[in-house]
Amino acid sequence: MSNAYLWVKTFHIVLITSWFAGLFYLPRIFVNLAEEKHAEAHARLLGMADRLFRFMTILAVPAVLLGLILWLHFGIGRGDVWMHAKLFFVLLVIGYHHACLGLLKKFRAGNNKRSGVWFRWFNEAPVVLLVIIVALVLFKP
Repeated sequence: MSNAYLWVKTFHIVLITSWFAGLFYLPRIFVNLAEEKHAEAHARLLGMADRLFRFMTILAVPAVLLGLILWLHFGIGRGDVWMHAKLFFVLLVIGYHHACLGLLKKFRAGNNKRSGVWFRWFNEAPVVLLVIIVALVLFKP
């Protein structure tokens, strides 16, 4: 294994971990936004959500690009069934990230119709996706 490969893999793992931290936390902010009745606190939470989403996106883009480099340049999992399954679940994570943007836009516009309980359940999706992705990478079924 070359040093370049190890550095790309290192930064990919760090960026993915950081991106998922945001994916775990943003829906928790959504829970509070859905339940908050005071305008000042609501505005503060909305600002937190906006900043976190921007930061998550800054982490997500290079994380995905480094993953593509590992796959296409270094040949990790090329042609393997586990990699195709992993890529499917990565697409679901990207879709979840995009869904967070849609929900954030609804909060910005004052059009949220969902409850805090719904957001608590919504918050479980990235945990399940992360477990599946890590299991696919480790076990390579």
